[in-house]
Amino acid sequence: MIRAAVAGASGYAGGEILRLLLAHPQIEIGAVTAGGNAGELLGAIHPHLTPLADRRLEDTTVEVLSGHDLVFLALPHGHSAALAEQLPADVAVIDCGADFRLESADAWTEFYDTSHAGAWPYGMPELTTGRTEPGGKQRGALRGARRIAVPGCYPTAVSLALAPGLGAGVLLPDDIVVVAASGTSGAGKALKPHLLGSEVMGSMSPYGVGGVHRHTPEIEQNLSRAADGPVTISFTPTLAPMARGILATCTARLVPGTEAAAVRAVWERAYADEPFVHLLPEGQWPRTADVVGSNNVHLQLAVDERVGRVVVVSAVDNLTKGTAGAALQCANLALGLDESTGLPVAGVAP
Repeated sequence: MIRAAVAGASGYAGGEILRLLLAHPQIEIGAVTAGGNAGELLGAIHPHLTPLADRRLEDTTVEVLSGHDLVFLALPHGHSAALAEQLPADVAVIDCGADFRLESADAWTEFYDTSHAGAWPYGMPELTTGRTEPGGKQRGALRGARRIAVPGCYPTAVSLALAPGLGAGVLLPDDIVVVAASGTSGAGKALKPHLLGSEVMGSMSPYGVGGVHRHTPEIEQNLSRAADGPVTISFTPTLAPMARGILATCTARLVPGTEAAAVRAVWERAYADEPFVHLLPEGQWPRTADVVGSNNVHLQLAVDERVGRVVVVSAVDNLTKGTAGAALQCANLALGLDESTGLPVAGVAP
């Protein structure tokens, strides 16, 4: 058995990692750690994790995390780098924070308030890219890796929606506009007045407007990798009155002369063999309810011929495929296991 530790186990992402690990046949759960909640019983923090209810959260230290084959870091941004540096090189470390996602130090310092820690292999196996392996996907960079940076939740939804079209040269790399709605769990578990039930219920609101959301450079990095050239986006996130899920509406200009009938075939080819990314049958549109609790991404697209744009809508569970599911998917690749082991392929309904 592979022994795994989860740092930051008291948060939403940490709790979701633990939920998924309970179903993994080849990984056993070792240390579970936290910051301010250290000393508490896990059952008091995550009552739904009944098999782990009597586990006590330990302090997040190198000493506690050492001795494991696999370490998941579900820590606030800026906290992973110093800890990861002290872990042995042969331990597989999967970071769910942003610390190692961006290749550009300038992009990092523009959007984050800590120094750039460098970049690890980027943990989106399905990402279209011609630079990593002949198959044109990011997957090859993750097999056997001992350090992997898990993507952000918005970048997962947006990148997988648009990358095939940019990689195939049917979408233009400028004038890309994305508006996405996220559930409140995307903001983490810390108490915040604007996330109170009475503030959120029955209301939607924008935030991070004007190109300032921290996921913007990550999305541009992913789409530029797919296009093999610079890509810019206008990204506006919104907060929706739901606990979990992301619905992203992504539009880009169609390359002049491209036949609308050929556009869908690009996405069909890109995801034909992917276990978790699904282009829905024509006429069926993604809903966040259909991906809750699963590691799936649901996609649908349409060509707006009147204005020459392609519209791609994607739905993901921000805590599963958007964070913890991606982390376990990457861990499977890093450890030489079947990529889908322990990952839920069906959502929860109603």
